[in-house]
Amino acid sequence: MNSSPRSFARRSSSRGFTLIEVLVSLLIFSFGVLGLVGMQAKAIQFGVQSEDRMRAALLADEMVASMWANQSTTPGTTTLAAWQQRVGTALPSGTGAVSAADSSGVVTVTITWRPPSRGSTSPANSYLTQVAMP
Repeated sequence: MNSSPRSFARRSSSRGFTLIEVLVSLLIFSFGVLGLVGMQAKAIQFGVQSEDRMRAALLADEMVASMWANQSTTPGTTTLAAWQQRVGTALPSGTGAVSAADSSGVVTVTITWRPPSRGSTSPANSYLTQVAMP
């Protein structure tokens, strides 16, 4: 067996190097996992925002269809109140408004909501549609 002082010096100077490599690789892996968790959280947030926008579009289309069916440029007060209640329950802090027809017969339906994840100081999301009524 060769146990010269040189081979012993080489072994003792490299001792602990593998442990450092493992710790560095764990650190890099941890940053990668944190990045994936952050991306997943953003993907969920974008999915919820998309779902809210889709609900707002469906609610606006519902109001426009109701006005078209009644052949009126303004919804009835009971129809409007029921629709506004559905907007309030379907969207977080949701409100809906229907403007009177302008001179060219265009009616504007506006829906606004504020996701619970945002603070009260951030701007609300809104969906606006305009339709020319006969």
